[in-house]
Amino acid sequence: MARILDVEQALLLLELDPPFDQRKVQLARRRMAKRWHPDIAPAGRQHEHQRHLQAINEAADQLARLADAARGGRVSAGAVKVSAAATRRAREEAGRRAYEAEQRERASARDQAKYDPFGSRVPDHSVVHRYARCLSYPEWGVGTVSGIYFSGEGEDVQQWARMRFAVGVRTVPAGSLQFVDFSTPDAAADRVQRFVTAAQHALAEGDAALAAQRLVYARDAEPANPVVLRLLTAAFWQAGNLPAAARTVRDWARAESDRPAPERFASRIYEDMGALTLAVQAAARAAQRGPGDASAWERLGRLWLRMMDRAAAITALERARLLGPTVEGLIDLALAYHLAGDVGAEVSAAQAATRLDPESQPGWSAYAHALARTDRVRECLAACRRALKLAHGEDAEVADLLARMQAVRPRGVSERSAA
Repeated sequence: MARILDVEQALLLLELDPPFDQRKVQLARRRMAKRWHPDIAPAGRQHEHQRHLQAINEAADQLARLADAARGGRVSAGAVKVSAAATRRAREEAGRRAYEAEQRERASARDQAKYDPFGSRVPDHSVVHRYARCLSYPEWGVGTVSGIYFSGEGEDVQQWARMRFAVGVRTVPAGSLQFVDFSTPDAAADRVQRFVTAAQHALAEGDAALAAQRLVYARDAEPANPVVLRLLTAAFWQAGNLPAAARTVRDWARAESDRPAPERFASRIYEDMGALTLAVQAAARAAQRGPGDASAWERLGRLWLRMMDRAAAITALERARLLGPTVEGLIDLALAYHLAGDVGAEVSAAQAATRLDPESQPGWSAYAHALARTDRVRECLAACRRALKLAHGEDAEVADLLARMQAVRPRGVSERSAA
């Protein structure tokens, strides 16, 4: 068995210190041979001494060759360190390559066990049409059918086709095959339908990356197909590939320049990317293309709030309030008025949220905080208690507000004076 020693290990084996030359190596060899010769080994340790002496001779030969190639026949301590480091790097690289080769062999064995279980069997049925594609995996392209096999017994008999694709041998259900006639061109619409169907199955199974890969083939067949671009945008987005999703949604927006849906997707994708300016621009285009959509104006207002543009946020949220108010939109509007310093409008918006949904705890909380900035202490206390009741007493911020407001004497006529 070959030994892989670096220079430092060989010197340790010979009990030799650098610098060294041919003479020092030979003297060390003779000294170690006297100690480890098999003829002087104790009973039962002859084999151990023989192996150790063999390693000593190999190390001495290695050092002698190094000294013979050195300038002046002498190897310095620095040269020893450099040579040892190079040997260790070579050993690490050899180990890495051996490990990668072993992993490839194991992966190939697993792949064969998974996709080619009939590789050692003679086909049960011959094939007339040899070229086909698998509809479940259209990205494999056209493959060659090498045989039909059967598994199971009785009513559980299943028919399988063993095929060779560019990706390797695959065993697939025979019912999923579509035989190919090369005399008839593959229509773009058929190719789109094939890949879109397969992509929808991948999305249903939660594999967005595979769905995106399949939809890329469909987009190559029809680059301006809005259905393909919409699905591809969603697939890239779900797979976490935001740059690809942003590029695709721009293509989709150009293909459907009159619809708000692409711009809504674009706004959310840009927001996930942290590009708030682009997100605001896309949200504004979505609102302009669908002027009657209150949710589009609400989203635009929230983005303007994140950009700290209070006036633009108020304009968009007021537009949403006119079209179809929601509790969330009214709370955002109250926040925008608060940032703008308009306390009266803030109270009005928060109160509208409580009237729209009397059981909304966030609405009552916003209303209580808005009243706290006025002299309507009694109403603020009532709003705090209502918010705490709806939150089952678990809103620490409202509880703190209630405690602070209770320390303030309510402004108004006392009960004794009224009597």
